[in-house]
Amino acid sequence: MKFTYKLISLIFFTLFMSSNPCVAQDIYKITVAQDGTGDYSTIQQAINACRSFPDNRITIFVRKGSYHEKVVVPACNPRISIIGDSTGETIITYSDFFNKLNRGRNSTFYTYTLLIIADDFYAENLTIENSAGPVGQAIALYVSGDRCVFRNCRILGNQDTLFTDGFTSRQYFDSCFIEGTTDFIFGPATVLFNNCTINSKGNSYITAASTPQGKPFGYVFTDCKLTAADSVTKAYLGRPWRDYAKVVFIKCEIGSHIQPAGWSNWQGTGRDKTAYYAEYGNTGPGSDISKRVQWSHQLSKKEAAKYTLKNILSPVLPVEKPVEEWITGKE
Repeated sequence: MKFTYKLISLIFFTLFMSSNPCVAQDIYKITVAQDGTGDYSTIQQAINACRSFPDNRITIFVRKGSYHEKVVVPACNPRISIIGDSTGETIITYSDFFNKLNRGRNSTFYTYTLLIIADDFYAENLTIENSAGPVGQAIALYVSGDRCVFRNCRILGNQDTLFTDGFTSRQYFDSCFIEGTTDFIFGPATVLFNNCTINSKGNSYITAASTPQGKPFGYVFTDCKLTAADSVTKAYLGRPWRDYAKVVFIKCEIGSHIQPAGWSNWQGTGRDKTAYYAEYGNTGPGSDISKRVQWSHQLSKKEAAKYTLKNILSPVLPVEKPVEEWITGKE
């Protein structure tokens, strides 16, 4: 009788453990495939299945396909990596835009295709696209998390393609292709763009930084290439969306589509008095500094030497991993 009772108890416990998601073994590798051969058929389903605040990094492998989704990585899901099969063939796309949503003056910030709220996010080999076309504000990628990395990704849109949010957030874009028309890289975060191609699709402004006062770095572009559509002949490196905007281009190849003035003020404001726009060691037909606006800066060799990976994305907490480690997305 005693043996039978223990046996029945063991059977029920085993069934409970195998069926209860709260105690089931955590999964750290997930595959998404539209043809049903993966664990899930949509990216959002895979994110929803991830453990909140995991002990280890969770990697979501996304197979080739065009995923028509509006994807959110919430704050409770840090340390997620999304790795595509191929940059050109693993595509996340959606088509929301300002007037379509009609949510009032802040509609822009609901138009995203991919929203990253979580910290320590990593993406590689993806295309992130807002396919709405030239219809006004339409964000492809909205990042507010800290220590977020995008490597070998294409970020496609028109106006307001990439919103880098977070007053204390640090973000790193390496070997990415980013395109748009007006203010297509904008926001308050500290961001390092390394070895990226920045492609202007219209005669407008590349950056619209809103760097908070007192931050040592805003947007930094190193070893990037600035290109444009054939019809583009009058683009600017940036204009200050808010006071104290900071943008620096270092050792970049700048195309002829950039205006000789280089930079522009935000019309009707005095932000040119507080913005910090600078260049150093750039090449190409658009790099001529002889006619730059008087309120922009040319860095000395000593000043430019301060713009290192370690300095720009430096740890703010004693327990943080070194920058050289978290940008790999492999911790």
